[in-house]
Amino acid sequence: MILFYDSTDAVSFAIKVHPRAKTNAITGRVGDSLKLSLTVPPVNGKANEACIEFFAKLLMVPRSSVTIASGHSGRRKVIRVSGLTSRQVAERIGM
Repeated sequence: MILFYDSTDAVSFAIKVHPRAKTNAITGRVGDSLKLSLTVPPVNGKANEACIEFFAKLLMVPRSSVTIASGHSGRRKVIRVSGLTSRQVAERIGM
């Protein structure tokens, strides 16, 4: 089960990034994290930018609403989305 953490104005959740994949997609779960496949390599912050763009489109929010709260240089990251609740995020992800 994916854990979503609500705060007063945002929701956070953990992901594990798989770079250099064939498509950008959520491909499953790893423990309590979403597994996210991205086509870009993890070089010069490209994977972080692709991650932000992916979740902004998927969750239908502006890019400025999606940030990486932790894990900028690793595969495990915490994504923070402002303006949504955990219920809204789960529905839009399809969980």
